[in-house]
Amino acid sequence: MTDNSVAVALTPFSGGGERTGSRHTDILTSRTPIPTTHPNARHRHAAPSAPWPWMDFDMDDSAVEPLFPPGGLLSPEDGWKKYPQNLFGNWTPDQVRRSKMLTNCSDSRFCTIYRVDVRNNGTFDKAADEWTRTVTADTTSVNAFWRELQEPPPEDLRVRALFVDNLSLHVLQMLGTAYNIEPFFFSSSANWIPSRYQEDPQHDKGDHITVTLPFICTMKNPAARPESVSSAGSGRSQSKSMPYKIEKVQVIDTQVPLDLSSTGSLVLQDLLAIHMVRSRGTSTIISYHPISSAHRTSAKRLRSLVQRTGDSVYWSKIFARSKDPTFLFLAILWYALYEWDQAFEVLYKHISHLEADVLRTNDINLTRELHKVEAHLLYYKQLLQDFKKSVHFVRDTPNPAMEGMEGMDDSEELMKAEAGNLDSEIERLEGQRQMQSDRLQNVMRLAFATVNIEDSRAMQRLTEASMRDSAAMKQISYLTMVFLPASLMASVFGMNVMEINPGTKENLAHFAVATVALTIITAWLVIALQLHSSFWPPGSGLLRRLAWPIFYGAERIRQAYETRRNSWRERSAW
Repeated sequence: MTDNSVAVALTPFSGGGERTGSRHTDILTSRTPIPTTHPNARHRHAAPSAPWPWMDFDMDDSAVEPLFPPGGLLSPEDGWKKYPQNLFGNWTPDQVRRSKMLTNCSDSRFCTIYRVDVRNNGTFDKAADEWTRTVTADTTSVNAFWRELQEPPPEDLRVRALFVDNLSLHVLQMLGTAYNIEPFFFSSSANWIPSRYQEDPQHDKGDHITVTLPFICTMKNPAARPESVSSAGSGRSQSKSMPYKIEKVQVIDTQVPLDLSSTGSLVLQDLLAIHMVRSRGTSTIISYHPISSAHRTSAKRLRSLVQRTGDSVYWSKIFARSKDPTFLFLAILWYALYEWDQAFEVLYKHISHLEADVLRTNDINLTRELHKVEAHLLYYKQLLQDFKKSVHFVRDTPNPAMEGMEGMDDSEELMKAEAGNLDSEIERLEGQRQMQSDRLQNVMRLAFATVNIEDSRAMQRLTEASMRDSAAMKQISYLTMVFLPASLMASVFGMNVMEINPGTKENLAHFAVATVALTIITAWLVIALQLHSSFWPPGSGLLRRLAWPIFYGAERIRQAYETRRNSWRERSAW
């Protein structure tokens, strides 16, 4: 590898979509593809400190292969085609395939590269800003780009940034070989794994640093219905959006875009993956953006933003004051903060709309939308923590190439100050996230309280109806009481006993005996057939329950005997 440093930004395959205006609004057409989900992060495969890259212990039996060819390969004409095995022999073909670092490359016929150069005096080379290269699948084009990567940069160049659109397999392998890039950088970026690490630090020479940072951004929902002409002049927006994706089973998945139907927008994840090769000569920053059909950040857009950094009076003074190329690395991280801030603005409007709906209606279905937004806000907490850790990593990882150089201490103090500025902005974003989460919790409590109030009102109406029914039944009971004496007398005078109806053989004594006996038998059977009673111990069988009068009587006799004996003992003691 040559002693130079370059910044390369590999951006998603977005079909040429760009953002324009102060709000960075994506230009969308009716054919804009709908963004899809991305894989869950597999953090164990995030950094080279993990000794077994992309190995699954329950199924992997790959053997470590030697370098190709033995002794390694740095710059032969066709050696880059064996990347990553040409430089990293522990990456077997199975592991490379499992990491998807090569298969996720664009299948487009061409790959466009943009460039930004920063001179040693801190100024941006405007001529290099117009530099663009298109690498096709043609052998001539590929070899020409490889030879261009081998050319030494100008002596007065501090940082060279390359922004690559539609990253192809050949370009990835050439960049990886030319700058000796750890495959973990490409695999972490392809699989959306947050990571931050330093590798190969050498005193007075330089090192490699990597930051892979997922963040959230906004875009117009491609399925949103345009605003009608009749509502265009009204004070209230009438725009509606249809769900960007219809699921047969509704689940809360924080990895899919969040549909903000009230604003016609989507909140989705983007990725800022930067690899920097720092050296005493020209330093290299590689910013990788995943291949995607959604309108995420394009290479041309990111190159334009980096150019505007050079036009900033504030940052121009920083670049002139410090020779540390890491400040350009830090400036690129500000792009993620801008996107975070814009996303929270859209979320604020959506949550306000949900609050108004809850206050206006008592629809319990609104709580589902509230829970969905709250789940995403909880996930954003983790992403903001990763953002904060990335800034701290840049701040706490000084450039070894700056050791012994004039102004090193001043540069480190300046880096701490600028990282602190970005850190304070991240804390502000976390405050906004927490505030919006608290608002959702409050409105959810309001929604449930409203439903409970409605339930209480319904129960009150049922109670009032029950009381009216009770009053009617009481009137019927009163009417029954009027006829009860007459019914009793009719039953008595209808008895076939000789005292009332002479000539019959039965009498009142027989009636009394039969009635008492039947009552006793009925009470015995009713008590015996109960599963729980105080007349027998719990768990007693049927025979034990049928004999309950005997045991009950015996127990009463025993208790009476014990009481009498205790009373006799007390009198004897006196």
